[in-house]
Amino acid sequence: MESAINAIDIQQDQIRLLDQRKLPLVEEYVACQSYEETARAITDMVVRGAPAIGVTAAAGIALGVQQMPEPASEADFDAQFDAICAAMAQTRPTAVNLFWAINRMRECLQRCRQAPLPQRREALWQEAHHLHEEDIRLNRQIGAHGLDLVPPQSTVLTHCNAGALATAGYGTALGVIRAAHFAGRQVQVLADETRPFLQGARLTTWELQRDEIPVTLITDNMAGYFMQQGRVDLVIVGADRIAANGDVANKIGTYSVAILAKEHGIPFYVAAPLSTIDRSLSSGAEIPIEQRHGDEVRMVGSQRIAAADIEVENPAFDVTPAKYVRGIITEVGVASPPHESTIAALFSAANG
Repeated sequence: MESAINAIDIQQDQIRLLDQRKLPLVEEYVACQSYEETARAITDMVVRGAPAIGVTAAAGIALGVQQMPEPASEADFDAQFDAICAAMAQTRPTAVNLFWAINRMRECLQRCRQAPLPQRREALWQEAHHLHEEDIRLNRQIGAHGLDLVPPQSTVLTHCNAGALATAGYGTALGVIRAAHFAGRQVQVLADETRPFLQGARLTTWELQRDEIPVTLITDNMAGYFMQQGRVDLVIVGADRIAANGDVANKIGTYSVAILAKEHGIPFYVAAPLSTIDRSLSSGAEIPIEQRHGDEVRMVGSQRIAAADIEVENPAFDVTPAKYVRGIITEVGVASPPHESTIAALFSAANG
């Protein structure tokens, strides 16, 4: 079953994004009417989640080319196109799906390079729509491959939001949970609140309630307690970038959850499409970690909880070493330890 949540709506003259900063209190869409507004929406976290960022960036590139002034020459066209792609590339450095989507749009342009400008514009719009539809299909395949990893009547802990809001629809980690729920597995979910942006508290619980999947919200520092009490059967999280050796960059706090799961003998799974795996990086030490503004920590919403001048460190992600990961659930199968060889095998299978 597919989630009815539509967080990204690609239209001919604009991109409508469900403003995830205002959920769950307000359901409001932001209309991005230029590629600059689209890039700003990604940076400001109107939309977030690696696959969703990639799809939105692709649509932003298509919108930018749609509105591009008539180029004086082929070199002028290339300069304008490169500027649009560069604006997207500067938005969120950790999420590799962003750069994957930009490359997909570049490849699309190369295929229609000899066509007149109107046909190039149409081809890029079609490619953006294709990426949107493809992401939903791949997420559903991830859910199917992860289904057998979820025992009946089990409790799943998840961190951050890797659902329909973080993708084009359905979700990765929540896609597995959705697949188990609709298969009658009677799953329960413990959702970490995910400080400082509170994606778990605001977004994951909102999604699961809409699908009537039982969910309980806990603070981040309660995860160890519930594991110690035997109340967690498995952990499933998403990812923003995975290195070739299976090291996983995900929302800050994921590393702590993985260590706790290992200590308590609880399987820790990562659900992500192959596009999230960056085989150009040999380990997680090479993954760039985005540093965000300190006010995200000093404040909760509009309420200040710390002194305005207090020094803050705010890394948006951490890296979980592959040794803590029981399996990486993708659209073509599950990569188990040793991850480097099983990841390579999955790519071989995907490429036929």
